[in-house]
Amino acid sequence: MPRTLADIKKSLDLHLGKRLLLKANGGRKKTVERAGILRETYPSVFVVELDQDENAFERVSYSYTDVLTEAVEVTVCSGQEEALAVK
Repeated sequence: MPRTLADIKKSLDLHLGKRLLLKANGGRKKTVERAGILRETYPSVFVVELDQDENAFERVSYSYTDVLTEAVEVTVCSGQEEALAVK
């Protein structure tokens, strides 16, 4: 089923302040995995505050187009388990 950018934004809006796992295409056949808290959503991008003990920088932002084209896979966590994949 095709999704739109507006659907992806609405889905992420429901999870503000929750923990996310991100799998992003790092280029040259590399996959980057990061974890953090979804802090803000804007009309074109969303911002995730990363865990400081695992990452060298504080925040990362991705566009909803990245999620739509599957360059970034977003998974919302509940407790220790992965609960919902935003695709």
